[in-house]
Amino acid sequence: MTTDRKTFILKGDLKKVMWETSWPAVAAIVLYGVNNFLDAMFVGYLINTQALAAVGMAYPLSQIVLGFGRLVGTGAGAAVSIWIGEGREDKLYNLFSSFNFLCIFFSLICTIPAYLYAHELMAMMGAKGALQTIAVEYFRVTLIGTVFWIYGLALNMLVRSEGKMKTAAKMIAVGLVIDIILKPIFISAFGMGVSGAAWATNCGMIIYSLLGFYYYAKGKSSFKTNWKSVSYDSSIGKRILKLGLPEMILSVMGVVQSIIIFNAIAAYGTERDISFFTVLNRFFLFLLTPLFGLMRGLQPVVGINFGAGQYQRARKFLKTYILAGIAVLFPFFFIALFFPEQLIGLMLPGYKVSAGQILDFRLFFSVLPLLPITVLALSYYPAVNDSKKASFLVLLRQIVLYIPLMLILPYYFGIKSIYWGSALIEITVGIVTLLFLKNYQSKKMTTV
Repeated sequence: MTTDRKTFILKGDLKKVMWETSWPAVAAIVLYGVNNFLDAMFVGYLINTQALAAVGMAYPLSQIVLGFGRLVGTGAGAAVSIWIGEGREDKLYNLFSSFNFLCIFFSLICTIPAYLYAHELMAMMGAKGALQTIAVEYFRVTLIGTVFWIYGLALNMLVRSEGKMKTAAKMIAVGLVIDIILKPIFISAFGMGVSGAAWATNCGMIIYSLLGFYYYAKGKSSFKTNWKSVSYDSSIGKRILKLGLPEMILSVMGVVQSIIIFNAIAAYGTERDISFFTVLNRFFLFLLTPLFGLMRGLQPVVGINFGAGQYQRARKFLKTYILAGIAVLFPFFFIALFFPEQLIGLMLPGYKVSAGQILDFRLFFSVLPLLPITVLALSYYPAVNDSKKASFLVLLRQIVLYIPLMLILPYYFGIKSIYWGSALIEITVGIVTLLFLKNYQSKKMTTV
């Protein structure tokens, strides 16, 4: 990392550092959220609501692929930030051998079994008949691009870990703009239907990955690295896996959560209910995109300060980012609570939303102001080499609370319990996270 950039992160005003490292990440991830939102809109408008429901059921499983990208990218990125702070040029140079090995390995173990058992996986999600056929079509095309999904995301996270948020944001923007442009062309002009939507995303991810490779191949990174190397160094590989594990658990458990919810809706509701939840879930993720941008901006800032031994400054950054997250989410929170019918109408043209569904929508979104605490803590703990606490919070949310309650509540209270039950879970996890952070004393962990 250049001396000026490192000095700015280590000594600059907290708010200025937060602004310069976060706004590009927020902009890029908001664009990603817009892409997700438009993806559903294109499918809903250009095909039909059945296709939207099918894509909604396939989408969570495709997130496992991104989960592996986050595992490698978050783990490697957290290690890089700490090593930059510590000045460990040897570790930085040898990083890519294990990084490349893990990306290729995870691409293979994702693609082959998932492609072969796509029908069974969609059935597991609750898809049947024509809905299952459409979901399988979409899912299999996304799997063809697995290696680019994993590499693109992981490489971009590495660039962010250097504090180069603008560079990383430009890479994301190019890939997503290509995706947005190609979607209506592939769906309508080429008549490819849901597979066209998936192919457009694959094309965007290919460009996204190539931009990352170009960055490192041309020596544009702030540290020297052997980017072509492919081998597994156990000390570096284990460090990557350890620090990235919470993100992976979150992604996998999120898929399990979606499987349970979609099966509950399929069992106790209708296809209309599936479409409604798909819209709600996509919009919820869209609203969280600014927060995810802050999360990505926090990681390198905290990691570099922690690596340099500035533990209290790292903790002050966490507080600053949490307050910024609450401020950023409030307008979205306001819109979601007061204009739910209009938002649903954007995604589902002609859909007649009931008063009960409007209440469900508002309950589901009522916890938005609490989420910056939980989400930013998940970025903070790996950045200070304490991934165990992040893993605990993820397991508490998904294994201890979400999965059991989503299996039990719909059986007794119907699909409406999915919405108010989710709100209660987020409140509980938020309170536990606050207690963790209140009692947490930053200290230097043993580093490799």
